[in-house]
Amino acid sequence: MDLMTKLERKFGKHSIPNLTVILISGFVLGYMIEIFAPEALQILALNPAKVMRGQVYRLITWIVIPPYGASVFVIITLFFYFSIGRTLERVLGDFRYTVYILSGIIFTDLGIMLTYIIMKMMGKAAYLDMYYSYGLFGASTYYLCMSMFLAYAFMFPENQVLLYFFIPVKIKWLGYLDIAYLIVEFLRFGMMGYYTGMVTVVMSVFNFIIFYIASKGKGRSHSKRKRQYRSQVRQTQIMTRHKCAICGQTEEDNPELEFRYCSRCNGNHEYCQNHLFTHEHKK
Repeated sequence: MDLMTKLERKFGKHSIPNLTVILISGFVLGYMIEIFAPEALQILALNPAKVMRGQVYRLITWIVIPPYGASVFVIITLFFYFSIGRTLERVLGDFRYTVYILSGIIFTDLGIMLTYIIMKMMGKAAYLDMYYSYGLFGASTYYLCMSMFLAYAFMFPENQVLLYFFIPVKIKWLGYLDIAYLIVEFLRFGMMGYYTGMVTVVMSVFNFIIFYIASKGKGRSHSKRKRQYRSQVRQTQIMTRHKCAICGQTEEDNPELEFRYCSRCNGNHEYCQNHLFTHEHKK
């Protein structure tokens, strides 16, 4: 049983259902503030100096600041993130999705606050305060949304989107472009001496880095079980290679069906695409 399964059994009741709806609703509120009272965004931004003076609410309120400026494409952008967020919720489950999003927020808060404290100890905190006075926020939901997209691209690399509404592009290529962009942003902030920006880039997607490493490790375990299963199939001379543990269908019954193993079930249990995410896990 992996760590996340143990945590889900113990703290699963504290997960946040419909978290994507909450995030998108917060962005809508942020856009309204940007349009009608843009100066109020400074009150919500994560400014570590003001957090240390008692304005602890800023550790949370920066999430309301939308990832992009208000424009005619806002509705399309929000709908896109709503779509991929809801997909991740369904596939990962409420608890794991909650942990993924909240860890991105917490990592960002910790990274920015620790950076400010270290810079203050070095006597360079005033340099960062200058950036905040020019409206450069200490944290950005842009990178938080990007971590959500990277998780989606990792899980569904072959899915396609229409770039500029008519160019079909596989999600994995957009994921690679986003990773390249993050590297460029990190280096650009470093050349500017904007260290908080560098920390924001890394810490905002640190949840994806952990997710990627953990998934790779689970993937190797999954591959090992799959090889064992195939060896057992050959030994018993079973004609069909895949069979759903729920409905009993095989590729001979329906060649269009896809079959996958469930990493959360004990033993080698294979399910068709119709029952992969809806079956009761075998413990």
